[in-house]
Amino acid sequence: MPRCLKTVLATLALAAPALALAQSAVLSASTTSTSTSSDKGPPIANPDTLQGRAIAIPMQSLRGDIIFGQPPEVSLNGSVARLAPGARIRDLNNLLVLSGNLVGQRYKVNYTVDTYGLLMNVWLLTAAEASRLWPTNAQEAATWSYDPVSHTWTKP
Repeated sequence: MPRCLKTVLATLALAAPALALAQSAVLSASTTSTSTSSDKGPPIANPDTLQGRAIAIPMQSLRGDIIFGQPPEVSLNGSVARLAPGARIRDLNNLLVLSGNLVGQRYKVNYTVDTYGLLMNVWLLTAAEASRLWPTNAQEAATWSYDPVSHTWTKP
């Protein structure tokens, strides 16, 4: 593959979440155009609005408490775990962060595990996201029901 094509594809892959967020801001601004003149302009596009993150957390993820140690070591729900090579950690704004910047910090997270049992995807949660009901183990995920429209779990 030519080098210029690789560069264009990499740029598009990085720009896609920002474009989706901008599109949702434009759509929400156009739907609120009938508001009163006392408004101070269009609403600010925030990934943690009622619509949720720009990229929704998948239903296969589990909830847990994590303490970041020296990479790739972490403590997940009180037991030692490791981050997978190429693990993705997303912060409160859905941006990627490096595990080395989080050493010694504790967070409520959603996470997925790869086939080797290593943490592959980690989402740091806001207070609103952490207060929502989410399964903490595979047994809960198997017995609870998930609503894909509102991205919420309900106990039976």
